[in-house]
Amino acid sequence: MRAVTIHDVAAEAGVSAATASRVLSGHPATSEESRTRVTEAARRLGFRPNAQARSLRKSHTNTIGLLLSDVRNPFFADIAHNAEQHALESGIATLLCNANESTEQQDLYLDLLLSQRVAGIIVAPQGDGAGSLREVLTLGVPVVFVDRTIDGVDVPSVTSDNRSGITGAVAHLAGLGHRRIGLVAGPQETSTGRERLEAFRQAIAEHGLDDDPDLVHLGDFQVTSGARAANQLLDLPHPPTAVLAADSLMTFGVLEVLRERGIRVGSDLSVVGYDDVAAFRWFSPQLTVVAHDPARMGALAVDLIRDVLDGRPARSVVLESSLVVRESTGPALGTGSVPHPAGRQ
Repeated sequence: MRAVTIHDVAAEAGVSAATASRVLSGHPATSEESRTRVTEAARRLGFRPNAQARSLRKSHTNTIGLLLSDVRNPFFADIAHNAEQHALESGIATLLCNANESTEQQDLYLDLLLSQRVAGIIVAPQGDGAGSLREVLTLGVPVVFVDRTIDGVDVPSVTSDNRSGITGAVAHLAGLGHRRIGLVAGPQETSTGRERLEAFRQAIAEHGLDDDPDLVHLGDFQVTSGARAANQLLDLPHPPTAVLAADSLMTFGVLEVLRERGIRVGSDLSVVGYDDVAAFRWFSPQLTVVAHDPARMGALAVDLIRDVLDGRPARSVVLESSLVVRESTGPALGTGSVPHPAGRQ
């Protein structure tokens, strides 16, 4: 007869294997309902936890979890590197997890981090805080948000001032004579996506620029969505004379489309990117960007989680963002003057 496993217990109780493991190992980060369901399921199935595993119990390890939105994104890579190095200087190990801009993958890794008994979690949250993140917060596990926040969730955070960077970018383009500015916005399920779009709309109104809704396209902070938005903007009867992309990966997508179409950045079309990643300085012409400081963001997030773990007050921090003007923005050409390649007129 096959031995009963932790996965059998989890299926019987209707919880994840990580939750079942936490309950049966005596981990404090479990809800009363989960403990009841798992305990009763284990009793019904005759499950007996491994004695050696029980002997290894302790409240937590000297390890923190770092759960970021997309490790391919240079912005989050900088956060990860500096957080990991700063934590290591304090004798704290870091488990890096990639949510891949997915609430489902976020939940998977949150369960894993809890089963690994991490002392605390730094997370760039996906969605509205439902699912495993809500459970983590309810259980009192130390959590710090980085880059993004969730409305109504009061935990320490390190974020950037999204409004000032976007406002500066629109003012700069308006000063160059641009009236139709296209925006590749981020997903509205994220605080950064919402704040940047709101700041853009307010800046457009303040400068009396064209508020045509077709000039705004929602992306998902991925390269392909930036490329898709760029194609849609350029195919408008009256295309924009400037494009602002609200994240580095979507900026790469925009630049890819412009290269394919033979559109000259800075002369045919002005472009403002987001995040001052090294590649944008290597690009020719060098890219005008909204810049903030992911390295400092990662280090400060570690400082905040240490404050929480040590019982010290942990105050949220908002870092400045600013416009760095380079060569990819220039005077506006006439409306509709963006060239179309053969066959796309």
